[in-house]
Amino acid sequence: KAAQMARPEFIAAYPITPQTVIVEKTAEMVESGELDAEYVRVESEHSAMVAVVGAATTGIRTFTATSSHGLALMHEVLHWTAMSRLPVVMVNVNRALGPGWNIWADQSDSTSQRDTGWIQLYCSDGQEIFDTIVQAYRLAELEDVQLPVMVCFDAFVLSHTSMPVEVPEQSEIDAFLPRRKPVWKIDPADPLTYAPMIPPAFYGDMRKNMHQGHLNALVRFPEVCQEWKERFGTLRGDLVEEVRCEDAEYVIVTMGAFGAEARVAVEELRKQGVKAGLARVRMLWPFPDEVFRRLAPGRKFVVVDRNVSVGAGGALHSQLMSALYGYADAPVRGFIAGLG
Repeated sequence: KAAQMARPEFIAAYPITPQTVIVEKTAEMVESGELDAEYVRVESEHSAMVAVVGAATTGIRTFTATSSHGLALMHEVLHWTAMSRLPVVMVNVNRALGPGWNIWADQSDSTSQRDTGWIQLYCSDGQEIFDTIVQAYRLAELEDVQLPVMVCFDAFVLSHTSMPVEVPEQSEIDAFLPRRKPVWKIDPADPLTYAPMIPPAFYGDMRKNMHQGHLNALVRFPEVCQEWKERFGTLRGDLVEEVRCEDAEYVIVTMGAFGAEARVAVEELRKQGVKAGLARVRMLWPFPDEVFRRLAPGRKFVVVDRNVSVGAGGALHSQLMSALYGYADAPVRGFIAGLG
């Protein structure tokens, strides 16, 4: 529904469990006329992203979704999308990678794509998924960002459960997210050379500029979330959702569906006299270093990852350790749980 209300003009998709229901529903919307878009059924996830890239270069808004091995198959084109500065939005339903085959939750599919240049956002419930997809388009299309965004949520725990969601009127979404205004596009009436061979000096400039886009996203996403709150009244935090962190001695750090359980855990621990809080990461990439540097003094962090960077441990744990290095001596304990 969120993808429909964002008014994409082009959708390319290949089904993969547990993402399938998303691309089936968008296909039904296009077929019924509820969504005015071109829908292309492709032969693989790699082709889905290639088709989306081609459409996005013409200046229109696009959408696709994937999961697990489908995301892995897109890897090459994820780099291309980001370096082309195309504000593509894609939903990734986090699912374990094989072998052996496993269709349950594991965020390693998306955490393994951190260096492709995509912004990554993680959701903990149905309302947040709806809100974040629309917010992602707004963020991606900002002139000083111009980067693709991956909206992630856990397989089955969120993808195949029903929750009540407040859905604004289409006119309200249109006011928040007007039609895309491309910074550049391919146009037969104004031909240009796109993606030619590039000398090393210019390539370095492009990488630096893309990095700056990520730094800009850390500033602009809280602004997007605040405007959303003012318009629609819902807010699950911006870069990080902070729950009872003001006087917390122990702060649980996690992301995705674990965030909902962590909120309950914090309240239970408080009843037991433990001053616990929650810092649930919404934007994993770029990582919100400054938020945790602010929270660190006088606190102990307990990180629960639903992913593993093999050889390094949990991705969230390693990012937090890196963010605090040289800035704070806060103890950080890491755990990995809930894989597959």
